[in-house]
Amino acid sequence: MTLSLRAFFAFFFLPTLTISVAFAQNASKITGTVQDSTGVGVEFATVALHRATDSTVVQTEFSDASGAFQFAAVPAGNYFVSASQVGFNRSQTDPFALSFQNETLPGIRLRPNGNTNLKEVTVQARKPMFEREADRIVVNVDGSPLSAGATSLEVLSRSPGVTVDQNDNLALRGKQGVLVLIDGKRVPMTGTELAEMLRALPANAVEKIELITNPPAKYDAAGSAGIIAIKLKKDGRQGTNGSLTTSYGYGRYGKFTSGLTLNHRHKKVNLFGNYNYSDRNVFTQLKLHRDFYQDGKFIGSSDQDNIGKTRYATHTYRAGVDYTLSKRTMLGAVVNGQNLDAKASIPNVTQTFDAEGQLQSSYQSANSRGLRMPNIAGNVNLKHSFDSTGKREITADADFAHYETHRLQNLSTLFSLPVRPPTVLAGDLNGALNITSFKTDYTHILPNKGRVEGGFKVSWVHSDNDVLFTNSSDGQSVIDTTKSNHFQYDENINAAYININKVFSKLTVQIGLRGEQTIAQGIQLIGNNGFKRNYFQLFPSLFFKQSLSKLHEMSLSLSRRIDRPTYNQLNPFRAYIDATTYFSGNPSLFPQLSYNIELTHTFKQKFITSVSYTRTDQPIISVVQPAPEGNRQAVSTFQNLTRSDYYGLTMTIPVQPARWWTMDNNLVAYYQLFIGNLAGTSLNAGLPAFSLNSTSTFTLGRGWTADLTGNYQSRQLYGFLDIQPLGQLNIGLQKTMLNKKGTLKLNMTDVFYTSPLHATSAYANYKERFYQRQDTRVATASFTYRFGNDTLTPSRRRAGGAEDEKRRAGGA
Repeated sequence: MTLSLRAFFAFFFLPTLTISVAFAQNASKITGTVQDSTGVGVEFATVALHRATDSTVVQTEFSDASGAFQFAAVPAGNYFVSASQVGFNRSQTDPFALSFQNETLPGIRLRPNGNTNLKEVTVQARKPMFEREADRIVVNVDGSPLSAGATSLEVLSRSPGVTVDQNDNLALRGKQGVLVLIDGKRVPMTGTELAEMLRALPANAVEKIELITNPPAKYDAAGSAGIIAIKLKKDGRQGTNGSLTTSYGYGRYGKFTSGLTLNHRHKKVNLFGNYNYSDRNVFTQLKLHRDFYQDGKFIGSSDQDNIGKTRYATHTYRAGVDYTLSKRTMLGAVVNGQNLDAKASIPNVTQTFDAEGQLQSSYQSANSRGLRMPNIAGNVNLKHSFDSTGKREITADADFAHYETHRLQNLSTLFSLPVRPPTVLAGDLNGALNITSFKTDYTHILPNKGRVEGGFKVSWVHSDNDVLFTNSSDGQSVIDTTKSNHFQYDENINAAYININKVFSKLTVQIGLRGEQTIAQGIQLIGNNGFKRNYFQLFPSLFFKQSLSKLHEMSLSLSRRIDRPTYNQLNPFRAYIDATTYFSGNPSLFPQLSYNIELTHTFKQKFITSVSYTRTDQPIISVVQPAPEGNRQAVSTFQNLTRSDYYGLTMTIPVQPARWWTMDNNLVAYYQLFIGNLAGTSLNAGLPAFSLNSTSTFTLGRGWTADLTGNYQSRQLYGFLDIQPLGQLNIGLQKTMLNKKGTLKLNMTDVFYTSPLHATSAYANYKERFYQRQDTRVATASFTYRFGNDTLTPSRRRAGGAEDEKRRAGGA
């Protein structure tokens, strides 16, 4: 089904012109004023919104010239507001309940403290490492000692419900198909390439990570398992400020990270930037045992051992400017990039045996790999409010991104049994990926608690990859035409959406509809094999929330989503792990479609229980299977199965055993059934599984805090892969010093080294058992120093605590 762009956009936007019933948003707005003792507004006061249950700071704002302030997109709950300013004593409101309507607070009066020489009074409160909201878990990376010296991938792997498998595929609550956003922009990678990028992104460059399980229609329809949104740091203080961070960790090898953040904000202009450098040496080990069968009869086996070291040297940078054109219009631009240079040396020893266990062959391989991945992205954004109340607002974003991949591989094999001349397989891959997109979003808040949102997005992708393999033996080199190729892929996606919300007394209803047209073409220039696809899909979403009482709340969400194969999943090029194992994409992949339903109960606004069901058609899974060329080779690739069914139970249990000890506990229990046929093997199997995550934070006094995090993943079945239990314990210590300008962080991850992976992959004619471990037990020391004119009063933010992600990522 195809539509012209004009008809396509008219299909979505004409209904917005005829809507007469206003529907309301799921979050409310809090407004108020800060005044002195005479009732005059106090400008640039620091105003903080706290949860009444534990005084945690939820948002921070600054009053304007008239003393007015506003907190936007605040979920229902119990809160209080505090305010402070130079020369005044801090003051706070009484606790109040926020339901499903906007709240206007009485004026907050500040009384002079009699000392005009004091520096500004600021609210000092460390956010908990994990925060729960209606549709997401927020991981506050910046404030945790466990983030010191870590990578973004390591922080993710320790987050509730997130797992990383042996092929670096991310899963959320046991489901693969995760969409990753960095500052609202989709990362066009999965698997190993995505993992390499996240390994290269230091955790000290990240402010927070949001794990979104129920994305609204404003997000792209991709991400059947949910969305992982990474927000990078951005200083919001007035004047010239910055921070310098350095860390060193040691496991099997050393790991060094350093970073610099600068910000200059003056009146209408805000300039910001950061730079991070990391030099990390990583240990890896992979042991494989394979059994081979023919017509059900065992015919032989092989044992392989790969032990090596990889060095990652990464430069990450970001620079941007925000300019306030008027009171209602802001223009911004940002450029960010990353340059990853990785070098690996992974020797391999392989032995093969016949059916009686007698040694058939033995050889050693030296696998040297080089990888360079420079990328750069630019964004220009505009935000305009049509009136001073902000009831009508439009945002627009234009983006361009360029990614490159340069991979060199040299696989030298020495045969000792039987003796034969050594061989060298050399590969040279060069790839380029260009992404251009434009999107705009419009929000209209109507009377009677009404809200309508709509927008559209257009994106173009061009991927060009060329690989050349040569075989060398006895001093002669020959191009290997069976492995060399040239693959090009083009994709155009046109999308539009509408969100309508309404509050009926204590019931909130949200209805969303998103439509996406996909036009894609891929071609292998050698052999002239290719495909063309043109399809249009609708993705409805529904959300209901009912307040049963002051203590109990129920919500129900339904949605349909799609996961298109990513560019590296489609790319048929090979990357060799050893002489008999390689990775390759699959150009025959089809998108997977999922239908999701989730029922959630919230008690006291912090104890959350949810049950969910997801049906996925043609699920894309990562597999290790016999290679089509035989010869006891194996290929790691992606395949479509027929169907999968997921049943999940999630429980969030935060407790506070003592005033100085808070504990956050998360349980995900699930059963996932897979149905399909692959490599001559029928699959109709599932297994109950669960994951546990518990984080304790201790306030020790005198500037000291400590974190203790443990996670456990039970045995699980994912497609043809049977994964044994694993887990880890992490400890961290943090100390503020130097008049709160310095922070020292110490940590040790995977203290008992319990995270190595044991798994089995079984087919009718092939069975593989493997053991994989990495450099996960690491001790790290980190120090951060913040500098700048802290006596200058912070400037007013342009929006609420979630508005930046909302504008850039299309969130709610």
